[in-house]
Amino acid sequence: MSLSIGLIVEGYVKLINRSALENLLTHRRELLQKLNRVTGIDPKEAIAQVSQEITVIEKALAALPQE
Repeated sequence: MSLSIGLIVEGYVKLINRSALENLLTHRRELLQKLNRVTGIDPKEAIAQVSQEITVIEKALAALPQE
C-alpha cells in the first residue's frame, strides 16, 4: 500500500469523515473494475495495490462509529 493512501485514510478517520471514506472506496472499486478490463498490458501490480488500498479503507470504515 502506498504511504499516501494510508495518510489520507488516517486523516479521514481522525475527522470521522465516513462519507469521504465511502467516496474513496467507491473510487478505488471503480478503478479496480477498470484495471480488470485492461488489455495489452499486465496490470497485476496495479490490481494488487488497489486491492490493498480497498482493504485498508474497508477496515477504517469498520472502525468508525456507526452514524
